[in-house]
Amino acid sequence: MLVTSYAATGFDGEVVGVEVDIRGGIPGVDIVGLPDGAVKEARERVRVAVRNSGFKFPTDRILINLAPAGVRKEGASFDLPIAIALLHAAGQVADGIAGKVMILGELELSGRVRPVNGVLSAIASGQRECVGRFLVPNENLREAAALGGGDVYGIASLKEAVELLALLARGGAPPQANVPAHAPREPTFEGDFSDIKGQGFLKRALEVAAAGMHHVLLFGPPGSGKTMAARRFLSLLPDLARDDAIAATRIHSLAGVLPPHAGLLMRPPFRMPHHSASKEGLVGGGKSLRPGEVSLAHRGVLFLDEAPEFKKSLLQSLREPIEEGRVDIARAGASLWFPADFQLLLAANPCPCGNLGRDAGVCMCNPIEIHRYWKRLGGALLDRIDIRIPVRPIDPETILETGEERSATIRARVERAVARQEKRFAGKPFTRNSRIPPGCLVSYCALHIEARRVFADAIKKLSLSSRACHSVLKVARTIADLSESEAIDTVHLLEAIQHRRYGDGDFYWS
Repeated sequence: MLVTSYAATGFDGEVVGVEVDIRGGIPGVDIVGLPDGAVKEARERVRVAVRNSGFKFPTDRILINLAPAGVRKEGASFDLPIAIALLHAAGQVADGIAGKVMILGELELSGRVRPVNGVLSAIASGQRECVGRFLVPNENLREAAALGGGDVYGIASLKEAVELLALLARGGAPPQANVPAHAPREPTFEGDFSDIKGQGFLKRALEVAAAGMHHVLLFGPPGSGKTMAARRFLSLLPDLARDDAIAATRIHSLAGVLPPHAGLLMRPPFRMPHHSASKEGLVGGGKSLRPGEVSLAHRGVLFLDEAPEFKKSLLQSLREPIEEGRVDIARAGASLWFPADFQLLLAANPCPCGNLGRDAGVCMCNPIEIHRYWKRLGGALLDRIDIRIPVRPIDPETILETGEERSATIRARVERAVARQEKRFAGKPFTRNSRIPPGCLVSYCALHIEARRVFADAIKKLSLSSRACHSVLKVARTIADLSESEAIDTVHLLEAIQHRRYGDGDFYWS
C-alpha cells in the first residue's frame, strides 16, 4: 500500500507520497519535505491520537518524508495520512492493498477526523495519478463523490480508517454510501426581478447581459436601484454546466468557503467584496497563495458596488483576468494559476456627491471633480465593459405599481438564448457570445449591407475603439439570440449601440 495525500499548490495541486522509516535510536519524530508549522505540529497530534485510538505509538526513531520534497506542504490535512503510514510501517495496519490510497483528514487528540479544504481538487489530482481508493472525512464525502470514478469512503475516526483498510486488505468490499453529487433543490435567490418597479431599460439590458455573459456598468444617483438590481441579477442566470460546477466547487473548496456536507455548486457564484479589499484578497495570492474573489466568482458574477471607491490599482488588476479568464500568480518560490472566467458588474454614482441626475438634488461637484471621480475606473477597464446603463430614480407612483415580469419568466428566455449559443459553439473552447475571439467575429456576427452602414456610422460618431467595435457586435449577437434570430438585423445592432454609448465621457446628466 502506497499512502498518498495532497498539497494545494494552485488549481491543479500536487499528489504527495507519505513515507515512514522506523529505526533504532533516540526516540523522536522528524518530518521532512518542506512542511509548514501546521504539518510539523502533526507529530504531536498524531502521537496522542494514535494512543487514544487504542494503537501503540512506536518508541523508536521515526522519519516521515513527504515527497516530492521541493513542494511546500501546508495545513492539517496530512495528519491522517501520516498516522496511517506510521501504523502501516509499524505493522499495525494490515498489508495487502495494491496500488495507491489517498488519505485526507485532520486529527483531533481523541482520534476523531475533522474535515479539510481542497478535497475535490485532491480527488481530481489523485485520479490523474491513477489513485484508485480515497479515504476522506465524512463531512467531505459528498464533495469527494462529485467527480465519480474510484472508490471513495467517508471515515469518522482513525480507528475506523484502520478497520476499513484491514477489510480492504482481506479482499472485502465495504459498503459505499450512495451520495449524490449535489442535493436537488429549487434555487433560492435574494429577491425577485419583479421587485424592481419600472426601469424597463435597466431590466432589458441586464437580460441581455445575463444571456451573453457581458460585463455591465450601472451608474446613477444613490437610491435609484443599482444595488437592488445587481443583487437580483443572479436570479436570471441558468444553472452551471457540470464541468463549470466542478471547477467552481474546486475553487471554493481550496479557499475553505465550501460548507460541510456540500456537494457541487450548481448555481453560479455571486461575490461582492468590500471596497477595502486588498489586492491579494481580490486577485489571489498572499502568503498561502490562495484564490481571490475573481476566482471565487468563476463562471458567476463579481459585483463591485461603489466601484470608484476601490483603489485604482485594484481595479486595473482586473483587466488581465477579464481578458484571459484566469489568474497567474508568480512568486519567487512558486508560479501557479487559478481559473477566473467571471462576469463583472460595476455600480457607481454619477459624481462624488451623488446628486448629479437627481431631479430635486443639487450637485455641488465641479467638472474637474467629476472627471477625477470617473478617472478612478480608468479607460482601459471601462473599454472592457460591454453594457453601460444609466439608472434614474423612478416616480413615487411607479413604486406602487404591480404586474412586473418575474425572474423565472426572464430566466426562461435567457436559458433558450444560452442553449442557442452552446449549440452554435459546440466543440469550441468558448460557449458564450461575450467570449467570441476576434478571429471568429466575422463568422458568428456577420452583418448585411444596411447593418454595416449603421455600424460604421455609429462607430465614427461615438469614436469607439476596436475592442468596443467587437463588443457591440457581440452584444448584437446576444440580442439576436434572445429574439431567436440567426441573422443580426439593424434593430439588434441599434440596441447594442444604445447599450454601449454611455460611460466613456465624464458624465451622463447635464
